[in-house]
Amino acid sequence: METGNIKTAWGMPIWVLRLVLLSLLCLLWEWATVRQPSLRVFVGQPSGIAVFFWDGLFVNGKLIQHGFWSILATLISFGLGSVAGILTGMMFAMSPRLEVFFQPILIALNSLPRIALAPLFLLWFGLGMGSKIALAFSLTFFIVLDSTVAGMRSVNPDHVTLARTIGASPGTIFRKITLVSALPTIFTGLRLGMIYALLGVIGSEIIASTQGLGQYLSFLAGVFNTDGVFAVLLLLAILGSAIGYLMTRIEARLLRWK
Repeated sequence: METGNIKTAWGMPIWVLRLVLLSLLCLLWEWATVRQPSLRVFVGQPSGIAVFFWDGLFVNGKLIQHGFWSILATLISFGLGSVAGILTGMMFAMSPRLEVFFQPILIALNSLPRIALAPLFLLWFGLGMGSKIALAFSLTFFIVLDSTVAGMRSVNPDHVTLARTIGASPGTIFRKITLVSALPTIFTGLRLGMIYALLGVIGSEIIASTQGLGQYLSFLAGVFNTDGVFAVLLLLAILGSAIGYLMTRIEARLLRWK
């Protein structure tokens, strides 16, 4: 839901009010750290965070460098997890017996804390891209799988019966009715899966990695560079918001018929 054009009771666009509140918070934050310099060790300083953020993007490029590896791992894991989740969900929807057979195994695997699996993935795939992709894949796969199964089973059976009555083939019914009806629910899972793919990659990088925003965040925290920590968190918040917005726009364009 877009709220950028919503106005407050005073006729002010809501985005202006948000900007004003954020500016006031930053000013209060800056004032507190100037009055009490020792606070900078714990909460950083807005001006220092801004300088670190700018330098990381446009001067030394460290945020760009680490961000590239995190985004690349996120896209790969999201792509693999989404394709696997959708295909598996379709098979389960078309063959309930297959789902009944695999359901206990998948429930057991999905109940495992992913952070506990990280050391195992590191042992199998090392400190490079493989371990990050594996952890993020394990998150994305189950989210997309559940949404695909739910979407495929939300199809109105009357529509399927009517299509069969007029002689539609099983393939046509699947493409024109089942898949189309399931797309909104599948996209909900895809949108959530993309966010969790990013979270999985960052979590894996924090535990152990040679590059990526999570690894950079862990390093900065280890040397007590609080401004740098907040700058990385700011970039992650921007990336998460951008991913959510992008997925929403793609969904709106592909599902214009809704």
